[in-house]
Amino acid sequence: METNILMESGTNELEILEFMLDENCYGINVAKIKEIIPFQPVTPVPNAHPSIEGIFMPRDTMITAINLKNCLQRGVSEDKGLFIITNFNKLDIAFHVDSVVGIHRISWRDIIKPNATVNNVDVGVSTGIVKYEDRLVIILDFEKIVTDISPETGLKVEEIQELGERERNDIPILMAEDSALLNKLISDSLKEAGYMNLIDTVNGQEAWDYIEQCRQEGTVREKVRLVITDIEMPIMDGHRLTKLIKSHDDTKGIPVVIFSSLVNEEMRRKGESLGANAQLSKPEIGNLVRVIDELIKKS
Repeated sequence: METNILMESGTNELEILEFMLDENCYGINVAKIKEIIPFQPVTPVPNAHPSIEGIFMPRDTMITAINLKNCLQRGVSEDKGLFIITNFNKLDIAFHVDSVVGIHRISWRDIIKPNATVNNVDVGVSTGIVKYEDRLVIILDFEKIVTDISPETGLKVEEIQELGERERNDIPILMAEDSALLNKLISDSLKEAGYMNLIDTVNGQEAWDYIEQCRQEGTVREKVRLVITDIEMPIMDGHRLTKLIKSHDDTKGIPVVIFSSLVNEEMRRKGESLGANAQLSKPEIGNLVRVIDELIKKS
């Protein structure tokens, strides 16, 4: 099953693939999916994490297979079902699921952010919940699932230390990131790199509301010198935020950096069409600082 449904950029919509595990409904952003294939035997890896089934090589590309049922503490999948092959954070990962229901096009405004009782920052693996017809579909945080299995695939905060001693400054940078954990990691890394004046928001709508307030006050230049945004966020995503910023005369000069696990070839084209000044994959925190340095100099 190929997943290459095209969507106009900046519409604040996404397509989710609904799939089943033990009669429970889960979802994944179609933008993360390369293809879906029937289950096939894998080669076990010695001393691997319990959730790693093994590796296999379709089309001469080595792919790690993850037993999603095991990740969700629901036992172990049998040797049947499907592999959802994904690409994010520059990794090719196959997730073993029971079956696929279909693809649904929804608005980011339809996604409910789980509260603390459902999604603890440290152990929760849900980024959102959406009601579709008569059922609730839980959208899983696949980046966190992979990082929990293999921490070295996550944000490489040690890259900041490699930049050496840096001067402190009060240049205002607006951030839009819905993950509390990543928001803190990125903020701490930027502060260590010298950027002390950070305005944190949890989605594109909050970020745009702040910019709109500055527009009304006539203080955009003084209060927002650069925007860093994730792509996947409830209420308003990063592509919609980028489109709004670049569509207004008094904000189009603000540099926008998309910092997301979804910066693959197709998403990069979308970001470019919307006017993003730079696009980086989330592990590249060191490169993020270098890009910010250059864009600030030019702005």
